Amino acid sequence: MVSKKLPSIERPWMKYYPPEIIENLTVPESTLGEYLLHNCPGEDVTAIHYYGRDVTWKEVFETSEKTARSLRALGFSEGSQIPVFFKAVPEFIFLLLGAEIIGASLLCRDNTLEENVEATTKSQAKVIFAHDYLSQADFNVYRRDSNIYQAVLLSPYEGVDKLDVPAHIHNYLQTQYPSEPAYGPQTMDWKQFLALGESYKGVVEAERNINRPLFRAYTSGSTGSSKQVIHSANTMVGNMCQMNFYGGSDESRPTWLVTHLPTALVAVVVAMYLMPMASNKLLILDPFCDFDDIDLEMMRYRPNCWPLVPMFIEIIMKSKRIPEDYDMSHLVASGAGAEALNNSQFARIQEFFAKHNCGARFTSGYGSSEAGSNMTLPMTPHPMGNGNVGIPMPLTTIGVFEPGTQRELGYNQIGEICCISPSVMLGYDNKYMTKMVLRQHEDGQTWLHTGDLGYMNEDGVVYVLSRGKSPRFGMEDLEMLPMENHIADCKIPGIKDAFYVFVKDPKHEGCFLPVLYVVLYDGYKFDDVLENVHACLEPHMQPIEVIELPERPFFHFKTNRVSLANEFSERLK
Repeated sequence: MVSKKLPSIERPWMKYYPPEIIENLTVPESTLGEYLLHNCPGEDVTAIHYYGRDVTWKEVFETSEKTARSLRALGFSEGSQIPVFFKAVPEFIFLLLGAEIIGASLLCRDNTLEENVEATTKSQAKVIFAHDYLSQADFNVYRRDSNIYQAVLLSPYEGVDKLDVPAHIHNYLQTQYPSEPAYGPQTMDWKQFLALGESYKGVVEAERNINRPLFRAYTSGSTGSSKQVIHSANTMVGNMCQMNFYGGSDESRPTWLVTHLPTALVAVVVAMYLMPMASNKLLILDPFCDFDDIDLEMMRYRPNCWPLVPMFIEIIMKSKRIPEDYDMSHLVASGAGAEALNNSQFARIQEFFAKHNCGARFTSGYGSSEAGSNMTLPMTPHPMGNGNVGIPMPLTTIGVFEPGTQRELGYNQIGEICCISPSVMLGYDNKYMTKMVLRQHEDGQTWLHTGDLGYMNEDGVVYVLSRGKSPRFGMEDLEMLPMENHIADCKIPGIKDAFYVFVKDPKHEGCFLPVLYVVLYDGYKFDDVLENVHACLEPHMQPIEVIELPERPFFHFKTNRVSLANEFSERLK
């Protein structure tokens, strides 16, 4: 019998947190800079390692203040939006903290040139920050189609001894430079930018306000149109403070490696750059590693913590350069974000890590840009798989609601996952879209409606099943992860990976049709598995077509379902 008790009121997940966390954890009323300073282990301690360059905490704070002064000298002020197209370099952190000092916000996007220019145009900014491999042709587009007249260009080698940089990093960087990089009087380098502030005599610091916009980034666009998400210092600190009790200690300071993940994603900046800095971990920034070389960087740095995404794991597992006896016990935590993993993926990944002596259990988390990154933490004894993404963070309340209503469902009932958290965004840059996802309920609380479908069990463990409601005409609704897990559990010989893409049904408005994509082990042919696929699936799970791929395609670190759906939909017209 289904319990009628409400998870959001009972909060059963809190039994997993130590009493001292429950009793003492609150969101500090601090700016981002104040929060980092409070958690700083010492000004002479290295905060960031970047290709042989060690950035101390003292340098972080002092250079951020210089950056704030130079931003004022460039004409930025309180309320300004500052377009930044940097990779994960130390200077990004300086700009973020500098923007906070002057009351401005960083605007980051990592899409097509046209989309980046569109975002820049809306910002009304006159200066952009980019790497020195920005092409003159692209810079001309910014100047022609937006208000931009100047660019601050940063070399990836800023502050770095090139002899400390491995050959494969040099090789990747060479591929980034165009035949004609941006040049001329409307450009300046980072040192020239910092020099501007030395003679600036005006006001630098804005009135302290932890709730004003500080960071604007765009959703990846992997499941629909890309949207600008706005966060403040308060929402960013509200997320970090729920995670950083996993900190370092005086005896052991963990290393935290970040490879390639961009500054244009909220989860990356909050949970993968700032959170390790605020929890006494050594942040190792490695943004110019080619995707296919992340195996080399893993073996070079041997990190204790390494934020992974399914795309990275697939690269590591198929690497021919990792020795059979390579010891991965240096990883004290292993897990993936970005998108849900099906049971087949979990099994292959855990087997790979166990083979290489990694004792950490591989887990999966859950969150969103709108939630400021994580909504859950994998802290439970429940087995991973079947959509298990852990329990709500200690200051986060998750409830499951009947889609389109404010009626909360009980345990083990499938509905829309919603949350209340101090890390929820201020909103989108579109008021209508904001009202669609931030809704005030009858309890007086503002709930973030994620659009994701799932449920919560009696222990407070959250299970995410699918993105949005996808009805199939005349049949049960399509639920992506359970359908993929059904195939995984059938253990069909020859299938290495299988995933669904839902396409719009051209004959029935509002309905969808499933297409199944499979990746086969070497030595198997498509005809060897096709009959078994159809035999194991229930009627509503039957794909309208099964398509073989050499490997799972990714876009913005997630399975590229959007492009596959668009390609297939063209065939249905």
